[in-house]
Amino acid sequence: FAGVNALPNDAHGAVPGGRPLGGVAFEFIAHELGLSDIVWDRAQVSICYPGYPVKGNHETEAAARFRRNRDAAHVDGLSPEGPNRRRHLREHHGFLLGIPMVEVGAGASPLVVWEGSHELMRAAFTETFANLTPDTWGDVDVTDDYQAARRRAFDECERVEISAQPGEAYLVHRLALHGVAPWGPGASAGPDGRMICYFRPEVGGPEDWLCAT
Repeated sequence: FAGVNALPNDAHGAVPGGRPLGGVAFEFIAHELGLSDIVWDRAQVSICYPGYPVKGNHETEAAARFRRNRDAAHVDGLSPEGPNRRRHLREHHGFLLGIPMVEVGAGASPLVVWEGSHELMRAAFTETFANLTPDTWGDVDVTDDYQAARRRAFDECERVEISAQPGEAYLVHRLALHGVAPWGPGASAGPDGRMICYFRPEVGGPEDWLCAT
């Protein structure tokens, strides 16, 4: 269950009857990234169960294989459009913040990040958008450059699995290549599966997306 924008939180990150988001991760965002007064988006609720990934009824074999062998690796904000699913920059996230909701065992489809891939992506898109005004970047088909940078990341960057438990959180660079690992042999979870809320607020425009820390 991908659950994009599924959590009914408000602009402070609070669910009905709950408290606003806060803690060490949010202090880091404010002090180290210089981002405060964030209007929090409705969080994605990512849920996986034992056996993930299973081929979907309308999923191509190539897509299922990519989820199985490459963790469905992607960079957020690059929307697939049209019958050929060509990629365009449509969302300018400031970061990806993951907050685990339930306790799970090791190997329960953790987040995967290719360490250092954000700099490969930054270099690739800097070249893609060179000599173009930021207000036109969304019109550019970035598919080929994006896929080439992704292949480089697979070859050159270390694949790192990130596991966490309730009470912990992790912050991922918005340009980092990331995905979800298959459910590992013997990995344990309760009846709710592996459940993580991801916040991806938009905190600037195209230039901030590409150039900010």
